[in-house]
Amino acid sequence: MLRTVNDQLSLWDAILPAELLVLPAELARVDALLDDPVFFAPFTPYFDPRIGRPSVPMETYLRMMFLKFRYRLGFESLCREVGDSISWQRFCRIPLGTRVPHPTTLMKLTSRCGEAAVAGLNDALLVKAAAAKLIRTDRVRADTTVVEAAVAYPTDSGLLAKAVGGIAKTVKRIQAAGGATRTRVRDRRRSAGQRARSIAAKLRLRGAAAREEGQAAVLRITGQLADVADAAMADAVAVLRNARRGLRRATGRRRGRLQRAVNDLSTLLARTAQVVAQTRSRLAGVMPDSARRIVSFHDVDARPIRKGRLGKPVEFGYKAQVVDNADGVVLDHQVHVGNPPDAHQLAPAIARITDRTGRAPTAVTADRGYGYASIENDLHELEVRRVAIPRASKPGADRREFEHRKAFRAKVKWRTGCEGRINHLKRSYGWNRTELTTLTGART
Repeated sequence: MLRTVNDQLSLWDAILPAELLVLPAELARVDALLDDPVFFAPFTPYFDPRIGRPSVPMETYLRMMFLKFRYRLGFESLCREVGDSISWQRFCRIPLGTRVPHPTTLMKLTSRCGEAAVAGLNDALLVKAAAAKLIRTDRVRADTTVVEAAVAYPTDSGLLAKAVGGIAKTVKRIQAAGGATRTRVRDRRRSAGQRARSIAAKLRLRGAAAREEGQAAVLRITGQLADVADAAMADAVAVLRNARRGLRRATGRRRGRLQRAVNDLSTLLARTAQVVAQTRSRLAGVMPDSARRIVSFHDVDARPIRKGRLGKPVEFGYKAQVVDNADGVVLDHQVHVGNPPDAHQLAPAIARITDRTGRAPTAVTADRGYGYASIENDLHELEVRRVAIPRASKPGADRREFEHRKAFRAKVKWRTGCEGRINHLKRSYGWNRTELTTLTGART
């Protein structure tokens, strides 16, 4: 059941001295802003209005999440700091003497509501700011970056070894829950681990001839790891078949544990088959399609993305676009799977900004990755008067003359500030690495 405000009062709130009732200036401004009921609307679809256990008041949740991201705190440290501070408890609308919400409660709320609630909050905030005439749209700039996933650097051998280990552990879970207890299964973790560690030894060889020999050995060992994974999958398929038969006789908690383990093994087998297929493709000299390549078993939506950075030629995660204005206010952002083209993301972003603010931006600028005549025409159709985007292809004489105008060059120079905006988002707002898995988690 959804609770928006906390109606409880405690005796301590009534006897506190007046000095402790005053919030710091920043928290007072945020407190007044979050009193608007429009910020409760995004959470309504996730709760029944009358039935169920009462939720944490949304005014408390919103204020605690503001403190979390404002001061870069984890869930545990956030709850600890709020419990130790009278000022923060009053800001979060938690009556003195009552218990602060548990960290796992905040985690579950965040996962349950997810990206839709966060997007609703952002839209409500931008609409409110636009109504107060606090947002300028005379100039906006767009750029893309990579939000890295929380994954180790993926290699074929590493993924195969993890797959073999995961299959062995999940099979043991099934048998511990009473499924497929008489099915004989060989634990191949030791065999896979030995082969994976031997690859590191081969890569330390010195000299050109030794390195070539080492690379050939790495390919051979990787092929052997794929064979081990195939054998482990064959055993697991038999376990899966017999465990599903045992589900008919299982009851109670045992049935629940067995069902979860069976579902996990089924998912793991499908992903392992894909990893084996992309490994054999690489061994055959064919690079697998990066749009569908698995680079992690726990974050299956993460993809390899090449952005041309010298220090990190290939990054693993999600592609994000950010659009901000001259005041540094982020007017629109999107997170996508894989590495879609930059150009086709710009016009939809400008359309969303127009819907939120009620007017189209006067001028739009971006880097050469957006520089196509069709994109410029789409922006003009959205009533953008000036577009300053260098063409991706070699421009003609008229276009060169247009791009050398003082106003055009000034907007292109201003666009480079978007790099600093992205750096700030990564440094202070968690865009350097997503803490939640899958695309939904990255967007949240």
